[in-house]
Amino acid sequence: MRTRIIFSLKNRGAYVPFHHQYLLAQVIKGLLVFGPQKAYLDFQQFNFSGLKGQTKVSRKGLHYYSSRVTLVFSCSDKSFMDYFLSRLFEQKEIIVGNLHLVPESTEAEDPIKIGDEARFLCISPVVLIPASFNDDRSKKFVSPDQDEFSDLLYESTLARMEATGNFTAEQLASFYKFQIVPDNEYLQRIQNSHKKFARIYPLYDNDVRFEVRGYTLPFTLYAAREVQEFVYENGLGYFTYKGFGMLDVANNNSISTATQQEMSYA
Repeated sequence: MRTRIIFSLKNRGAYVPFHHQYLLAQVIKGLLVFGPQKAYLDFQQFNFSGLKGQTKVSRKGLHYYSSRVTLVFSCSDKSFMDYFLSRLFEQKEIIVGNLHLVPESTEAEDPIKIGDEARFLCISPVVLIPASFNDDRSKKFVSPDQDEFSDLLYESTLARMEATGNFTAEQLASFYKFQIVPDNEYLQRIQNSHKKFARIYPLYDNDVRFEVRGYTLPFTLYAAREVQEFVYENGLGYFTYKGFGMLDVANNNSISTATQQEMSYA
């Protein structure tokens, strides 16, 4: 299930870095670490977007000028979702970078029907290779039109699906169909305008700073319906619980407009 969380912004004009998922991940981790339910301390089956609102770009990052800011939070586990939201709304104020946010309300997104073919937009960067200490392989560039691009995402997706315990070995074995086809017209347009669809992003784990390469592009995924639904609700690639890999279905009116605006900065 995907839920839109609405915050009131107390200090309009304040800013966060353009990619601020690591700041949101720290807030979420704090809510879990200092909450009563210790069973969720290491829970990773959730995903979230960046903050959405009326913004202007400066050298400092994204300045927010709307009175309200939204965050899309997604999780297939209803009990965790309920617990997380209860912890969030216990807070009188949430500080993300320079933003002072007051949790105001939530709004469940309408369910999306997905078949074995879907065109997705990246709301946040998709990470293909996990980060390791003193190892730069996570920054390796893989062209989206190479089989390796699909293969890496297939391996991480099946491993995450298995980790949920919600799929049998027979089901996982049947999910062998998995192919990502990038929107080459978009990639060509980005290259012609001298912009980038793959960047290096910061990531923090156990107070250690890592860097990973993330990809932001439209693509079509050919896979079983169960796999499509899983990546839509839980994200695609590594570090989804740190705000990477959130997807939206193309032409979905819920958040496609904001997604297109964010992708224009690629």
